[in-house]
Amino acid sequence: MEDYMRLDKLLANMGYGSRKEVKLLLKQKAVTVDGVTVKDSAMHVNPEKQNVSVFGERVEYVEFIYLMMNKPPGVISATEDRYDQTVIDLLDPEYQHFEPFPVGRLDKDTEGLLLITNDGNLAHNLLSPKKHVPKWYYAKIDGVVTEADIEAFAQGVTLEDGYHTKPGELKILVSGEQSEIELMIQEGKFHQVKRMFEAVGKKVTYLKRLSMGTLKLDEELALGEYRELTEQELELLATK
Repeated sequence: MEDYMRLDKLLANMGYGSRKEVKLLLKQKAVTVDGVTVKDSAMHVNPEKQNVSVFGERVEYVEFIYLMMNKPPGVISATEDRYDQTVIDLLDPEYQHFEPFPVGRLDKDTEGLLLITNDGNLAHNLLSPKKHVPKWYYAKIDGVVTEADIEAFAQGVTLEDGYHTKPGELKILVSGEQSEIELMIQEGKFHQVKRMFEAVGKKVTYLKRLSMGTLKLDEELALGEYRELTEQELELLATK
């Protein structure tokens, strides 16, 4: 992080309005730096060492945000879209102004764990194929999932486009015409879980992501709800 930044940029980044609105705050003598009222929006401050306050309330500088969302179906994993609601649209403005993005993507009809952040380095580490970050899914399957499928997934299956997936760990929870399973994969190809089951002649009818690396979905989050990661969750993610 840069040590110093413009005062108007700091306040805009922390949700105090646009640069124009911040200038109005300064005109109203609402902003102080180390107890001294300031009017110069271009003034450079160090938010970690100096006390910047608005109407007497200290501005807590935050560079990155880390949110866990229980993504609902019907919402797409993108920052913006002309036709569909996005996961960013579900966030409060206090988080939207950080310009966060989803780490990876879940299909429009898929539910479950989605990490949203503006930390590009963390996102890269979690998505890089070299990192082999495991992702666990729960799914309902139209068709009987068998031991043969477990063995096939353990070897990797060949998708319809000829791509051979990396090995996946398949667990059968309920066996029958409508099976229920959990699956761990370390890749994130387009519609991968659905395509892997299609490769063995079966169809996914419901899909939910349970975890990504060390991060597990908080089951207390209702669909569409989100919360900030705990310090412990962040520490575990950072060590990945």
